[in-house]
Amino acid sequence: MHDHGSGGDAHDHAAGANAKMLGIALALTATYLVAEVIGAFVFNSLALLSDAAHMLTDVSALVIALLAIRIGQRAADDQRTFGYKRFEILAAAFNALLLFAVAIYVLVEAIQRFSEPEAVQSTGMMIVAAIGLVVNLISMHILSAGKEVSLNVKGAYLEVWADLIGSVGVIIGALAIRFTGWTWVDPLVAVLIGLWVLPRTWVLLRDTINVLLEGVPRGLKLPELRMAIGGVPGVAGVHDLHVWSTTMEDVSCTAHVTLTKGADADRVRKAIAGTLDERFGIEHTTIQTETPDEVCGDDEYLHS
Repeated sequence: MHDHGSGGDAHDHAAGANAKMLGIALALTATYLVAEVIGAFVFNSLALLSDAAHMLTDVSALVIALLAIRIGQRAADDQRTFGYKRFEILAAAFNALLLFAVAIYVLVEAIQRFSEPEAVQSTGMMIVAAIGLVVNLISMHILSAGKEVSLNVKGAYLEVWADLIGSVGVIIGALAIRFTGWTWVDPLVAVLIGLWVLPRTWVLLRDTINVLLEGVPRGLKLPELRMAIGGVPGVAGVHDLHVWSTTMEDVSCTAHVTLTKGADADRVRKAIAGTLDERFGIEHTTIQTETPDEVCGDDEYLHS
């Protein structure tokens, strides 16, 4: 039995909403990126350049995310029987790797700047960073609604969040340089931005790898699923239980269930599908029922 309810319509609606969020954030971010790059060179600020580098990854992430949503909405075909939804996960993984590369580049440049300090125009640096702070706050507010249901939106949100912290750091650095003349504060801020971004980037990469490896989705525990299925009347045992996700919000489950003597197979399958949907939010279920003589493997949970 395969039960998928109205998951397709819900996903399409969510994808459309996410695309709108990403589009608005992209317009804001791309506009500010141009201003920040110009400001970084005009005011000779590595901290601004570091922030601009992360802003560039934001723009790339948002463009890729939008493409991922468009491609992900394509219908399944004879070559891609699950459709193209997982392109979103590939895009999120690419974004994480891109962030790692940029962070490493900035760290290397900062080390060089420590050994060879350069003059920085703190006033212009602070004005550009303040504008960036406002842009990031607006973008974060726009993206916050979709970050818990889409890895792509989450990736973009994390990058904007990192840029917001970067803008705050640049403002503080600019104030320090203005009142103390310590130009080494500029590369220090750049290093701190990089160190702030890396752990959060690892979380995103970890989540995307888990999806690509078809691991159990975050928040679900296989023993609890076994217990829930085993507790359905008519179930004698459960084996070959698999849970995975195509995207962050599209969870699927398959299982072989051994029936008790006299149990109605259709009724048991419907009860299991209902339990998984209500308790765990799993709408896509494929349940194969068997009599004890037909069991193809050892039961992982025996119902007493």
